[in-house]
Amino acid sequence: MNQTNGQTNGYHRPFPALTPAQRYRLDINGYVVIENTLTPDLTGRIREAMQQLKRDFLATADPAKAYIRNCHLSTFKPHHMHFAHLLETDPAILEYLTHPHLVGMAEELVGGSVRLEESEGVINTRAADYDPNAPRRYGFHTGTRPDFGTYTENGLFHCNFVKTLTNLTDLGPDDGGTVVIAGSHKIKAPQQQIIACAYEDPSLIHQVIAPAGSTLLFAESLIHATGQIRSDNERVIIIGGYTPPLFRAWPGQEPTQAYIDNVPEIFKPLISGSESWQWRQKYRTLDMPVAE
Repeated sequence: MNQTNGQTNGYHRPFPALTPAQRYRLDINGYVVIENTLTPDLTGRIREAMQQLKRDFLATADPAKAYIRNCHLSTFKPHHMHFAHLLETDPAILEYLTHPHLVGMAEELVGGSVRLEESEGVINTRAADYDPNAPRRYGFHTGTRPDFGTYTENGLFHCNFVKTLTNLTDLGPDDGGTVVIAGSHKIKAPQQQIIACAYEDPSLIHQVIAPAGSTLLFAESLIHATGQIRSDNERVIIIGGYTPPLFRAWPGQEPTQAYIDNVPEIFKPLISGSESWQWRQKYRTLDMPVAE
């Protein structure tokens, strides 16, 4: 296999994918929001693919138990549909999950080549029982913890499980953008103690506010949650999860062999994790300029 820095069989991903300032912000907060990573055309095509998937599920006898194009619902409520394993549902979804800039951002934070660990999406609206006067509480969680899933190279933070979360609708202050506890990606104190500190000082809780087609890149050691929708707007997001190729896909999100066999050759290592233990590591320095 022909391999060069950030490239496998002609599949070029920029390295580094972040500017020095973006990388510094990522290290401090555990996340960075890059606006307009997707074109309006791709944003619209992915959004429509997810809306079609929503219609397809709602047309089944029991959406909570249905499988459509190997996708299922991990959450099904009147106001909240969480899709698991979007990968095989539509070509626009694959275009997102293999997007060179987004995969490049994930590789920079992981510290080397990656495989697709999961592909998810959410379509949600304000809950019917939403009480604007109630204290704001969130379902905070993480996917890994320091130092178990994190490490440092060249003085910069890295994580072995990262997400690219892209909003396909505009997110204003009341539109339920993802919330995170800034800086929690490096803190080894018990999560509940960190969460208590954030509720005591809400300025520690940052919320994504960005135009459609923007991407939140974050480490899964960062404590995060779905925001609260207070507007009348629908929120649509798509998520790619990435890990080193020696890791496995999330249970229930393994790509089918038939799909792997038919995916373009340049994407097979990313989709299947076929590099396995032959992990190609790469680390930037803070002063490296963003690649073209």
